[in-house]
Amino acid sequence: MGRANRRYYRTLILGMLAMATLVWAAVDQFEISPSDMLNLFLSVAVGVLGIIAAAGAVVVIWSLMRRLWREK
Repeated sequence: MGRANRRYYRTLILGMLAMATLVWAAVDQFEISPSDMLNLFLSVAVGVLGIIAAAGAVVVIWSLMRRLWREK
């Protein structure tokens, strides 16, 4: 494994551990219930998927418009 791959995996693992620490702190110290955390996570996931779908729709519309303009 090369040096760049080790750095990549180290950064990935440290980022995931930092995220887990934030979730643990929210649940433990601020007394946010796990069900509320799940609802927040699902809301964020739906929002991200919506943004990805909107970006995909823009790309499809853009490419269709380019094809129409190119044929004329």
